[in-house]
Amino acid sequence: MKRNATSKPSISPEQMAAALAAAPDRVDDPDCPYDPNDPAAVAQYWQDPITSHSLTELRGKVAARRRGPGRASAKVSTTIRFDADVLAALKATGPGWQTRINDVMREYIEARRS
Repeated sequence: MKRNATSKPSISPEQMAAALAAAPDRVDDPDCPYDPNDPAAVAQYWQDPITSHSLTELRGKVAARRRGPGRASAKVSTTIRFDADVLAALKATGPGWQTRINDVMREYIEARRS
């Protein structure tokens, strides 16, 4: 039978207590959008959470919050073919490689207009 939200927890109360006892008192996470050690910052961050009952609804709410209600995406999805070595070199530059390609193409277009 498939588990659902009313299923019994998969860990015992003893296991939960042991996990909480082993947890650190302070968290150092430079990538966290707020200070997880400051209760006021945590409360402020989670004051207006996005909740939903389906993935489709969640995606819509996240997109609306990012771009504002009723605004379409500024990007257009497309397919482009690169030689394997070119694509490997682009991806090797790390995260954001697609944005960098977009910037290079924009520079190229602007240079051709002049």
